[in-house]
Amino acid sequence: MANPAAADAAIPYGTLPPASPPATRKPLSLPRLADMHARGEKIVMLTAYDATFAAVADAAGVECLLVGDSLGMVCQGLNSTVGVSLDTMRYHTESVERGLRRVQGTAWLIADLPFGSYHASREQALHSAAVLMQAGAHMVKLEGGGWTTDTVRFLVERGIPVCAHLGLTPQTVHALGGYRVQGRGGEAAALLKQQAHALQDAGAAMLVLEMVPAALAAELTAELKHCATIGIGAGRGTAGQVLVMHDMLGVGLGKLPKFVRNFMAGAPGIAEAMQAYVRAVKDGSFPDDSLHAW
Repeated sequence: MANPAAADAAIPYGTLPPASPPATRKPLSLPRLADMHARGEKIVMLTAYDATFAAVADAAGVECLLVGDSLGMVCQGLNSTVGVSLDTMRYHTESVERGLRRVQGTAWLIADLPFGSYHASREQALHSAAVLMQAGAHMVKLEGGGWTTDTVRFLVERGIPVCAHLGLTPQTVHALGGYRVQGRGGEAAALLKQQAHALQDAGAAMLVLEMVPAALAAELTAELKHCATIGIGAGRGTAGQVLVMHDMLGVGLGKLPKFVRNFMAGAPGIAEAMQAYVRAVKDGSFPDDSLHAW
C-alpha cells in the first residue's frame, strides 16, 4: 500500500485543488450562458473573494463567480456594502482571477461596481468597469433601474458585458428603509417589471433579482427572453441562483437570511458543500419556495 504521508509530501504546500479535466468542461462564455438559459438549464452562481475559494468553487462546478461588494460585510466587517472602494474591488477581482488561472478554471467571472463608482456619469462607469475588466472580470454588475438603463447601454455598446440588479439593492439600503422585500403590490411590481425590460433592451445579459416575491420573479423570468434572471431570495422560478459563499457555508456573521440554506450541514468539507449547492440548484431542490422565498 502506498504511504499516505509520502503522497501528501509530494503535493507542494499551497497547491490549489485541480479543476475538472478540460475535456469535460469548457470555459463559460456569454453564448454558452445564453444557450443554458434558452434550454432551461439552471445557472449556478456563488460569490468568491480570494484565489483558493475561487478554485474550490470552480472545481465544484460553480459556473459563475461573483466578486461581490458583499465582501465589505463578510471580509471587512462593515455594516453595509456602501464603504467598499473600487480599489478594493480591483484587488479581490485580481485575486479570484489568479485562482482560476492557476487551475485553468472555467467559471465566468463577474465583479460588482461599488457604490459611487458609476453614479456620476456614464464615463465614470466606463472607467470603473475598465478597471475591473483589466483586473480579470468577464462582466460587471451594477445596481438599480431607471437611471442605470443608459449606463448599461453605454457599457454594452463598448464591449463590456453587464449584469443588472433589481429588487433589494444593498447599495441603497438606507433609502429603502432596510433589508426588505421589494416589488410587493401592484405599482411596485409593475415598476420593477418595466425596469427589468428596459435593462434587457439596453443589453444586460443577466439580472440579479434579490428579495423579490417568487411569483413576480417567475413571471419576469418567463418574459425576459435574452436576459437570464439570477435569484437570491426570489424563489425557484428564476433562471439561476446566487448565494454569498459565507452564508451557504453557515459561517456568516449573525443570523442567516431566510433565503439561505446551510450546505455545510452534513457535508464532510467545503468542496462537498459547494458540490451539494450546485446539485441542488441544478435539480431545482434549492430554493424551496415554502422555506426560502416570499
